Amino acid sequence: MHPGRGPNEPQVVLLFGATGDLARRKLLPGLFHLARSGLIPGMRIVGVSLDDISLDEFRERAHASLEEFYSRGLEEDAWQAFSEQLDYVPTGAGASAIADAVARAEARLEGDVRRLYYLAVPPRAGEQAVRMLDEAGVIERSRVVMEKPFGVDLESAVTLNRMLHEVFDEEQIFRIDHFLGKEPALNILAFRFANGLFEPIWNRTFIDHIQIDVPESLGLETRGEFYEQTGAYRDMVVTHLFQILAFIAMEPPTELNPAAITIEKNKVFRSMLPVEPADVVRGQYTGYLDIPGVAPDSETETFIALRCYIDNWRWAGVPFFLRTGKQLAEGQRIVSIAFNEPPKSMFPADSGVGAHGPDHLTFDLADSAKMSLSFYGKRPGPGMRLDKLSLQFAMHDTGLEGDVFEAYERLILDAMKGDHTLFTTADGIERLWEVSAPLIASPPPVRPYAPGSWGPNAIHQLIAPHAWRLPFERTWRDPNSLGA
Repeated sequence: MHPGRGPNEPQVVLLFGATGDLARRKLLPGLFHLARSGLIPGMRIVGVSLDDISLDEFRERAHASLEEFYSRGLEEDAWQAFSEQLDYVPTGAGASAIADAVARAEARLEGDVRRLYYLAVPPRAGEQAVRMLDEAGVIERSRVVMEKPFGVDLESAVTLNRMLHEVFDEEQIFRIDHFLGKEPALNILAFRFANGLFEPIWNRTFIDHIQIDVPESLGLETRGEFYEQTGAYRDMVVTHLFQILAFIAMEPPTELNPAAITIEKNKVFRSMLPVEPADVVRGQYTGYLDIPGVAPDSETETFIALRCYIDNWRWAGVPFFLRTGKQLAEGQRIVSIAFNEPPKSMFPADSGVGAHGPDHLTFDLADSAKMSLSFYGKRPGPGMRLDKLSLQFAMHDTGLEGDVFEAYERLILDAMKGDHTLFTTADGIERLWEVSAPLIASPPPVRPYAPGSWGPNAIHQLIAPHAWRLPFERTWRDPNSLGA
């Protein structure tokens, strides 16, 4: 069973940045999987990059990419079929070469062929690619996928969107967020709106606070120059964490279609209060200043934690705590819903009730989806002693782990279908930069933190009187172990 039907039309894919790291690790393996999935009536892939290499050299690089990063097993006959679908054009060959490559690819396909342009390049190169596509006269029947960042502030986002809209209509543009392509992110929608047990309590009356916590253990050893232009807030919060927040906080859409879901996501963004510097902790890990490309007096944050609010009827007064950063103790993707505690306890003082904080519903947004609902229960034996217990679910339990599409595979397929559900609109992204204006105008100073820690100590004052859910006091149960 696959996540949704594929497109009805054959696809010509132009992959800009075809020799870059994202293409090597994710996009070429993803396109290979889609090519052999049977979901696309026909596909030709044209690699485009600055490298002046031959088609055979591009095929060699693609083969090496699949050998290293395609996890489902690379069979020789499948590779041969895929390699025949590949073409290559160096950027230096100009717009006419792009037009010729599209025409060659379309001649090999039958029916009403659609074009997908994936811009896996930095913003400046993305603008040049859009101009080249316009000059080549290949905008008709096309869709374009944009990688983050979508600007660095409101002014640059407006400028970028204006440039895009000179060439493409908004419905042709797909601003990608690979976090929303993950199976667990979609599971939040299913969990919220399909279950009568949870839908009625998804509001300020029953929920005390919400955490979205995406620490990363990786450093920035080879990305210093890029990160100096962005920092953790621009790189992760605007493009990823706020998008997850919208799925958690949105009102029920009138129907489960892209337009209705986009309307509700954008309502969340319009209801967000501006992010105030007093509600933000910025950090920089020790050793960041020694990375090539980093200014010796850099104030760029490699860590950020913040408190934000959605000022609408459902969420008024409920704080959302967001945290992400590099070189932290663990790599995790956790959404945690903390429920209000009972207004009065009838249990004796030494019962243990309240000792482990409120009940939590926790989503693990890693590829192998997991959920946990924690609650107090009585410890067996005499007296009234309470322990924190949990109900847990893992995708492993269903036996359907093999059906999970990776994030980029799902998103490329959705873009081919014209499905905007998991993508960001111009209005949405511009509103988020508007919300971010106070923080960008006067960011608080960066605080040092040790690599391998959970960030600067000030994060505990930010969330007080609550506590961060990570690190967990209890580990996820192993679904393979006895008694799980």
